[in-house]
Amino acid sequence: MRGRLLRPLRLLHRGRPLLGLPTGAPRGWGRPARLLVTIFAVVDLIGTGLLMLPFAHADPGGATLVQALFTSTSALCVAGLAVVDIGEHWSVFGELVVLGLIQAGGLGIMTLASLLGLVVIRRFGLRMQLSVQTETRALNVGEVRGIATRILKASLLCEAVLALILVPRMWLAHGIDPHYALYSGVFHAVSSFNNAGLSIYGDSLTRFAGDPVILIPVACATILGGIGFPVLLELRRHISSPRRWSLHAKLTVWTTALLFLGGMVVVTALEWSNPATLGPMSPGQKVLDGAFHGIMPRSGGLNVIDVGEMRDPTLFVTIMLMFVGGGSAGTAGGIKVTTFAVIWLVVWAEIRGHPHVHAFGRRLSSSAIRQALSLTFLSMTVVVVATVFMLITTPFDLKNILFEVVSASAVVGLSTGITPDLPPMAQVVLAVLMFAGRIGPITFASALALRERTRRYDLAEARPIIG
Repeated sequence: MRGRLLRPLRLLHRGRPLLGLPTGAPRGWGRPARLLVTIFAVVDLIGTGLLMLPFAHADPGGATLVQALFTSTSALCVAGLAVVDIGEHWSVFGELVVLGLIQAGGLGIMTLASLLGLVVIRRFGLRMQLSVQTETRALNVGEVRGIATRILKASLLCEAVLALILVPRMWLAHGIDPHYALYSGVFHAVSSFNNAGLSIYGDSLTRFAGDPVILIPVACATILGGIGFPVLLELRRHISSPRRWSLHAKLTVWTTALLFLGGMVVVTALEWSNPATLGPMSPGQKVLDGAFHGIMPRSGGLNVIDVGEMRDPTLFVTIMLMFVGGGSAGTAGGIKVTTFAVIWLVVWAEIRGHPHVHAFGRRLSSSAIRQALSLTFLSMTVVVVATVFMLITTPFDLKNILFEVVSASAVVGLSTGITPDLPPMAQVVLAVLMFAGRIGPITFASALALRERTRRYDLAEARPIIG
């Protein structure tokens, strides 16, 4: 009898779960993160191998290893940068491989990021699980099997609707051959929703500049894909009741709206009189194309004007927007809008002298604040180190190098045009940045959450001089 009574205590002491719930940091906390990295690495290598096949290249002979690796990584990580013209360099087979990698990367990152979120939720005790489940209302601990199916259905639906708009418009209004219009519309629908930024046209979407029937749906698909599956699911359930949205949904939606509005206004205003970009256009087209470019830096990657001809202030604003990125568990990159929002809320609380950080009637946990600060600092460190390295090893100036590095690490895809001219070693560095930028923030944030444990003692408090 005594042994039966003490058995739960022995299990607790050994850190083993009671009622199937972990009481401390599980031994294999890093396994989900390592699995995510392994899956993407294997698929990336398969894509590289397929693109190196002779018949994947438009001209006789195969592609170089760097060209195949860079293209595969950019497509799988939905990063959008390219060292070669997708439509000219690759055959139809090669383009289909790129399209498949984009689709796999977009679906995979949304699915695996959502599942990692459930792993984090399961890390907590029963009371915290119920609290998180009530607060998020999107990812419940019992919905593991249905997540992949829901993401697949939502993705294919959005891509199909966009393709149905793009195909007839490209055919009837722009004189593209019907068969090629079908292919082009599907390709750009998949690329837009997955925030890939890749196009089969060497000039991206500049041939469609000023066409609202193409640009507005593409921009909307980019927003939907980048906002994150948990938020999309929650908006579907409570689109008419903002008061019922979770804190995560409110932070994502309102921060995204402010950044989109600010980006559209600033980019349009700064480029309004630039003779190399918006200057020669009519006022209506200036507003449309400027607004389109205010949205694309948030990870869309497609462009209708020459990014390399933008003014320096516009490029700097674009760099900041790229660094922030989009929503969590979505196809966008960057540090994510919730991370950006949390940091600003911390600053605002400190300015007002509040001991705690509040948002929408909730108090933010200290762990969320620490994770946001850690992720941002780590991302900035990666950008700084990569920028310094490429300044040393390439002949380009700081403006162009910083733009390329942030675009790669935030998996955006916008470029000032120097990517094909970089030496192979620098292109490999950008490929590594794209892979790390796609996988890194998710695995880092989940690893921090899964490692968190309660200390049974603390040290005496001390305060250094700040500022």
